[in-house]
Amino acid sequence: MIWWPTEIPTLQYGLLTLRPLNESDIPSVYQGVQDPLIPQFTTIPAKYTIESAEHFVNVKSPDFFAAKKEIPFAMIYDEVFAGVISLHSIDLPDHCSEIGYWMAKHMRGRGICTNAAKLITEYGFTTMGFRRIEAVVDVTNEASKALLLSAGFSLEGIMRDRVTREDGTQKDMALFSVLAR
Repeated sequence: MIWWPTEIPTLQYGLLTLRPLNESDIPSVYQGVQDPLIPQFTTIPAKYTIESAEHFVNVKSPDFFAAKKEIPFAMIYDEVFAGVISLHSIDLPDHCSEIGYWMAKHMRGRGICTNAAKLITEYGFTTMGFRRIEAVVDVTNEASKALLLSAGFSLEGIMRDRVTREDGTQKDMALFSVLAR
């Protein structure tokens, strides 16, 4: 049975903290997604504004959490904002969720997001009661595919023309998953 928390918790692993987003994160969210790789490999638009960051932190995050659609966390490493990770596309009857994330450019390559993926996945299984957690990544995003494999996910296959980008092009996506142990 899925258990839904009354608030987004704070999770800790060494110097890594996953915590609820707050207003002080708005400039970091905005600045982080200005990196051209973020809209290339995620659904975040290329012309992301400070107002979009404000909406994400102040409106979308609490509303989506309350509506049982998304559990977003700020990734903080050694007290520095590193990115965002979430459980989303939540399917309560099937005990399934999807993991999504993006990392600020200056924080990449340190294993932070791999550890965050492990931490949020463990939370999803042990606290929430999910039985399956998926990740869908652009087939050309080698760093994200390696991250998921390191975090214990397995490649299930390629979904052809799965995502339509802002420019109208279709992208193949790799489907990864991990099952509760």
